[in-house]
Amino acid sequence: MQITDIKVRKIFEEGPMKAVVSVTFDGQLAVHDIKVINARDKFFIVMPSRKNPDDTYRDIVHPINAQFRRTLEDAVVAAYEEALLHADELTAEPIEF
Repeated sequence: MQITDIKVRKIFEEGPMKAVVSVTFDGQLAVHDIKVINARDKFFIVMPSRKNPDDTYRDIVHPINAQFRRTLEDAVVAAYEEALLHADELTAEPIEF
């Protein structure tokens, strides 16, 4: 499975959540609402989730193994960092990578 597109949908300046992105795989499957988080001077991603009746959260979609999680996380964080370089140019249209 190849990551064929990453769109940085929104960038946040305040708080630990830094961005919300969408990722397309093999040009055929899109996953929306992946969050870029900065905590303890490290960036990582949080997959889309839903709140359960008992107030816990469960991922809707997630990588099956650590190797693919690292590949996905590296690509998403790189796209976020690239978007920051072009932050002055951001408009209502998302940046495509």
